[in-house]
Amino acid sequence: MNLEFPYSEIESPSPNPRMDVRSKKEEEESSSNGGRRRKYWRCTKNDFFPETSFENITTYKSALSQTFPRLKNRLLARSSDANELVVLQKESERPMQNASLEFAVEIPVAGGSFSYLRVELGDFIAYIAAGNILLEAIVGAAGLGRSWSSYLASMINTANPDLLRFRVDSLAEGFNLLDPVAFLILLVANGIAMSGTKRTSWLNWIASIVTALVIVFIIVVGFIHAKSSNLVPFFPMGVQGSFKAAAVVYWSYTGFDMVATMAEETKQPSRDIPIGLIGSMSMITVIYCLMALALTMMVNYTKIDVNAAYSVAFAQIGMNWAKYLVSVCALKGMTTSLLVGSLGQARYTTQIARAHMIPPWFALVHPKTETPINATLLVAILSAIIAFFSSLDVLSSVFSFSTLLIFMLVAVALLVRRYYVKDVTPKSHLVKFLVCLFIIIASSIAISAIWNSNGRGWIGYAIAGIMLFSGTVGMAMLPQQHVPKIWGVPLVPWLPSLSIGINLFLVGSLGYLAFLRFIICSAAMLVYYFFVGLHATYDVAHLNQEESNNLESS
Repeated sequence: MNLEFPYSEIESPSPNPRMDVRSKKEEEESSSNGGRRRKYWRCTKNDFFPETSFENITTYKSALSQTFPRLKNRLLARSSDANELVVLQKESERPMQNASLEFAVEIPVAGGSFSYLRVELGDFIAYIAAGNILLEAIVGAAGLGRSWSSYLASMINTANPDLLRFRVDSLAEGFNLLDPVAFLILLVANGIAMSGTKRTSWLNWIASIVTALVIVFIIVVGFIHAKSSNLVPFFPMGVQGSFKAAAVVYWSYTGFDMVATMAEETKQPSRDIPIGLIGSMSMITVIYCLMALALTMMVNYTKIDVNAAYSVAFAQIGMNWAKYLVSVCALKGMTTSLLVGSLGQARYTTQIARAHMIPPWFALVHPKTETPINATLLVAILSAIIAFFSSLDVLSSVFSFSTLLIFMLVAVALLVRRYYVKDVTPKSHLVKFLVCLFIIIASSIAISAIWNSNGRGWIGYAIAGIMLFSGTVGMAMLPQQHVPKIWGVPLVPWLPSLSIGINLFLVGSLGYLAFLRFIICSAAMLVYYFFVGLHATYDVAHLNQEESNNLESS
């Protein structure tokens, strides 16, 4: 049964919080070594595959023979708040460093949306989300690395943002510009992130002051040199082009999700997370709009360089000195984004590893830095390799698909959390809720499909829109089973329903290649799940169930 109390009321069953993050095996080994902890830098089979299914070839064959029964067991198996908050943290052996969304307030753990989905939508959906979260983290970091390289090149030669890259004609288009600078900056940024959250936060604070001043400069100077003629035509790509761009620009908003992933290391999540998320998102949205308007009025949209837009724009209006100022600021901003991204991405990975969806070796927290170094290294190395080969347009389509899918799933999870509590919600209400949810999702997909098939008739949109509205009204008439005790999303189910509709609509705007790349990545995820992840999580779930039940009943 889901817990109905906030994080502040969950206490450790032991007076020593350090003991709560040790597994039984860890305690035994610690006792046999005279009370000393195990070394952090270790690499044995049991560190990667400690589950009983992987003890030997016989147990693995037995596990494979039980794939379908186990899949049925895990398909909709839901985690609990206590399991995510307390039980899984023992996999890290040490707590993470304290650095100073309704979900982040009530379930303040490092896993962010992964943990929320695992609690509300079950293990299998959470695994799909986990794979996309890792993909998002790796691809997003790689994209920032490529952008960093482009801005550095624009400082040297405005006309050639690919100056620091090497072309290899034997490789496919989109993967044939090798970028050693992006490779190196990713390794450096992640290295700093591994040193600790306090140091990273301090560097971010100092750099943010400089960035704010330069942003003001860009907006003011941009409007001073603005020409209204540059806004003609106002919609050069049409409405459809604007929606396609909106789907890609979601890339810029993933940083806000990192606030939730830092919840485990936030001193007062019930206060700081809502303020941090809502306040920063509101301000940044206004700043984005002002900067975009200043850019498009300063130079014609046909002359905007997609790799280093602002520095090239200032050079085009004759302000070469400003080009360097903007480039330095952009490099600083992207470096900060890489640092913050490294922190959040590693913590996502940590919680995924705690659940054994990937080897638990990646969940370990270093005793000195109190940061998940192994998880950071995983994201750093993979993102650096991808950044070395892949162009920005390839990365953006893959990244945006994963981001939109996760945001949509979180909106669904929020509705489930409000309207369904196991053993509490009457079966009749659950059936009505599921019908309404199905109508909302199906009508959202229908609207997206009609739009992307170039359908312009109003009848299809009207029918789908009425269905979407009816499904939301029907859900609003049902009693909510879970009321947030501290902070909650307003206008439920209207806002989550709108979020589902918008995210699915934008997914449909990404194009054929984005769907193809997503299908290929998802197929690879499922292969790993059926041969490894399913059996690891099945074993761990049965081991953790008793401990989680004890916490819920205490």
